[in-house]
Amino acid sequence: MTDATERTIATPIRGFAWMLAALVALGPLAIDAYLPAIPSMADDLNTSLHQIEITLSLFLLGFAAGQLFGGPLSDKHGRRLTILIGLTLFMLGSLLTAIGWRIELLWVGRLLQAFGGGMGVVNTMAMVRDRYSGRESAQVLSQIVTILMIAPLAAPFIGSFLLLFADWRAIFMFLFAYAAILLLVLRLNLPETRLAQHVTIISPLRRYLAVLKSRPALAFLFSTAMANAGMFAFITGSPGVYMGHYGASEALYPFLFGANILTLTISNQINIRLLRHFDARLILRAAQYGQLLIGATMLAALLWLPLTLFTLVPLVMLFVGMQGFIVANGMSSATDFFPHSAATATALISASGFTLGAISGALVGFFGDGSPLAMVSIMAICPLLGIVLRSLLQR
Repeated sequence: MTDATERTIATPIRGFAWMLAALVALGPLAIDAYLPAIPSMADDLNTSLHQIEITLSLFLLGFAAGQLFGGPLSDKHGRRLTILIGLTLFMLGSLLTAIGWRIELLWVGRLLQAFGGGMGVVNTMAMVRDRYSGRESAQVLSQIVTILMIAPLAAPFIGSFLLLFADWRAIFMFLFAYAAILLLVLRLNLPETRLAQHVTIISPLRRYLAVLKSRPALAFLFSTAMANAGMFAFITGSPGVYMGHYGASEALYPFLFGANILTLTISNQINIRLLRHFDARLILRAAQYGQLLIGATMLAALLWLPLTLFTLVPLVMLFVGMQGFIVANGMSSATDFFPHSAATATALISASGFTLGAISGALVGFFGDGSPLAMVSIMAICPLLGIVLRSLLQR
């Protein structure tokens, strides 16, 4: 009996998708929940908005570093141990951020929070890969992503709600409590999924080099990473574009942001059904070209037509919706090349996405002039680069 067969017919874990989705939700909750509080944080700490915005870039970089560290640790010592250590670090970082009285403490707290979150989240795809392969892996991952969409949809509303009754520190205490409850639930209900034969003596560096030497795997790595870079360009630029340029109110912004999450949820559901009839790699390629077409349409409309808010919002929704077809299929396709180092491969793929996301977000801020031009341009360029890199590596 093959590894793949053993994974597919393994005894079901009750609430498996829900637990992994709750674990992955650490990222969007920590990123999106505090966005409404950024102005009040700057006032309270007597610093500039830019200094507070740095905490977002630091979080993305720390999240990437946590995944790069946690992937090999998970492959060597097990998924559960890595998850529990990561959640503990996330709790400590949340607490340090909540009690921080200087901007430097916030930077340190956010880095620690992100590093721990990355260590835990990297195990999600690895645990799916432990039990499923191929099309089944992509289907399960799409189910997880669909459940996960609750977090970025709810996060800005949670932050705004907490600000009605307390200051910004309550948001990070909420993140502390969320991680503590999740730690208890996973400790009691999530078993170890790594098979015994996965234990090897290969060093983390050699594991990463093995992934980097695989041209087919790199093709899917860059496809996924560039798609995530386009997403983070939107996340970074949307507050300034929607509220600053177009004058949307703070009350309207969460709804405009949430509309993209609903589109992404729908696309994940469609992806699950498409995978019953089509190969994951075919769907990935089609979605990349679709995202490029949408990005080019946004840029053309901005340059040669009056691009209104209510024209931009539906186009962005379609652009973000393509993520549902790209990310799940790209990650499942890449990790299929590394059945015994799934966490390491996942770490490198996901860390690449967060690193490029930090870069694309920084570029939006650097070139931004108050108009949508920087955000839309980078969103259009990212899928183009993803297609070019995938094509060159698969040649």
